[in-house]
Amino acid sequence: MGKRYDQIPDRQRKFIAEQKLFFVATATADSKINVSPKGMDSLRVLSSKRVVWLNLTGSGNETAAHLLENKRITIMFCAFEGAPLILRIYGKAQMYHPKDEEYEQLIDLFPKIAGARQIIDIDVEMVQTSCGTAVPYFDFVNERTQLKKWAEDKGQKEIEEYWIERNTKSIDGKPTGI
Repeated sequence: MGKRYDQIPDRQRKFIAEQKLFFVATATADSKINVSPKGMDSLRVLSSKRVVWLNLTGSGNETAAHLLENKRITIMFCAFEGAPLILRIYGKAQMYHPKDEEYEQLIDLFPKIAGARQIIDIDVEMVQTSCGTAVPYFDFVNERTQLKKWAEDKGQKEIEEYWIERNTKSIDGKPTGI
């Protein structure tokens, strides 16, 4: 049976830290809803009411565009091994870019990953758990290395050019803040 909390319960912090994959969902009032899988050791629970996530360069930048207009965000974790569980974090997010002081204060929480483009700082409003008994088992084999290698090969200057070319507008034409 599902439960709701106004913060991340201590017993769920370990579950979150063990997850190799999570999903981020955002939308504006008139945009397409974006749900995106994330990984690469890019999420930290700082407290029962605060989560930060390192957003890496990708083919789009929907989350950033949505957060400029609507601070709502949902992060979902699924247990693919062990006891079944789905955990959702609902909150309001603030976005920081490499030029921001807050970004510099938070970046050392994460391993150095080429192509890091924003840090999303989430104020947790509600946490919901549900059974997850229909989620199949999957075995984690390894992290994919293509994105990391692509960003390392490009270098920071070419990454920033890519941001201008591909990451300044959402698929709905909304600005991303890059």
